[in-house]
Amino acid sequence: MRLKKITSLPLLSDRAWLSAPHPTLPLLATCSSNKTVQISSLRTFTPLSTIEGGHKRSIRSVAWKPNTGPQDNPESVLATGSFDATAGIWRRHEGQHEEHIHSHDHNNEYGRYGEEEEVEEEWRFAVVLDGHESEVKSVAWSAGGSFLATCSRDKSVWVWEEMDDDNFETIAVLQEHTQDVKCVKWHPEEECGIYFEPKPSHGSAFSRLVSCSDDLTVRIWTRTSSSDSTSFINKPPSILRTNSIEEQWTETACLPAAHTRTIYSVSWCASQPGRIVSCGGDGKLVVYEEFEVEAQEHGEKKKEWRIVAEVGGAHGVCEVNNVCWAKRWDKGKRFEGEDLVISTGDDGMVSFWELALE
Repeated sequence: MRLKKITSLPLLSDRAWLSAPHPTLPLLATCSSNKTVQISSLRTFTPLSTIEGGHKRSIRSVAWKPNTGPQDNPESVLATGSFDATAGIWRRHEGQHEEHIHSHDHNNEYGRYGEEEEVEEEWRFAVVLDGHESEVKSVAWSAGGSFLATCSRDKSVWVWEEMDDDNFETIAVLQEHTQDVKCVKWHPEEECGIYFEPKPSHGSAFSRLVSCSDDLTVRIWTRTSSSDSTSFINKPPSILRTNSIEEQWTETACLPAAHTRTIYSVSWCASQPGRIVSCGGDGKLVVYEEFEVEAQEHGEKKKEWRIVAEVGGAHGVCEVNNVCWAKRWDKGKRFEGEDLVISTGDDGMVSFWELALE
């Protein structure tokens, strides 16, 4: 296999930090050092609108809120985190937006979108969330969209609850970290509760996570059962488990070495859980895949991770800050359920890649 570039999307900025695909629509949000978020079409790989005016410094992180708005009046909501130490909430009704997207796709050109309407003004900067003492590194919505987590260089994680439209309350401040908190993520399915039963696709009864590090490694961790986990079944559910439960995570794999500088980002493919992509300061994109192989002893099968695709200089001489998988929407889609890789770099570009056979 090999990573084949489909196209690239310039952002007119000297640095792009992160790209986030919409959970259900063919939209991509990319934040950059020019204090804006660019919304692009995943059908045509062209810009649709630009969000600006809410932050005083670079926007470091962006996240789409899931499950927003009724079907007859859909609404897109974005959270942004900035170097100005604040997080922002942006809102936009999507009914008209989708009509423009489909019209734009049929014409296969930039077309009328953005020429007859001031689409930028349709995004409303609804709320500013302040409390952090330093830059907000990451923002993340919970699975149901009721809670927002933010983390910062000030070593803290804040959890916010949306009480009603444009009204957020701080429900927790976690200060156990001793250094910068670079990233925060919620479990993809769990909103609240004591423990969960995920849908494993790898033969394990428990969920896994992947981590990347300045030590140049990508590691897989598996959650194992806790001896006292049953004692929490009858307790009321809580979104935060500060001291009420202990989870045991065991390293089960260290993926083959590929990077020569800090690994900044990893992403687990949703449609194929045994596939991971990573990026880093060396400019590389690396795709790993999990295989089932025969063990030498007793003939038992075991799992083995291999590098199946790698590309150097993905963004020229620049670092790659973020990488993610996304559903493929464009006309070049080869089969149903195909995913593409999206990389975001210091060159201010967003690149789209397909995993092709040699």
